[in-house]
Amino acid sequence: MEENKRFTLGKINLILIAVGFIIIVLGFILMSGSTTHTDFNPDIFSTRRITVGPMTSFFGFLFIIFAILYKPKAK
Repeated sequence: MEENKRFTLGKINLILIAVGFIIIVLGFILMSGSTTHTDFNPDIFSTRRITVGPMTSFFGFLFIIFAILYKPKAK
C-alpha cells in the first residue's frame, strides 16, 4: 500500500530555499544590534543597519522566489 510520494519541489530546490532562508536571517542579524533605552545611540543610523541589512534580506527573498521557480535541466 505504499504510494509513490513525490514532492513538488526537488532536492535542489529545497537546498536553494534553505540557502535563501540563511541569507534572510543574515540580513536580520545585520539589522540588529544593541539598544540602549537611556542614551541616544547614533549607531542606529549606520549604513550596516539601514542599507546593507535590508538589502541582504531583500535579495534573500528574491533568491527564495528563484529557488521555488528553478527547474533543473532534464538529463
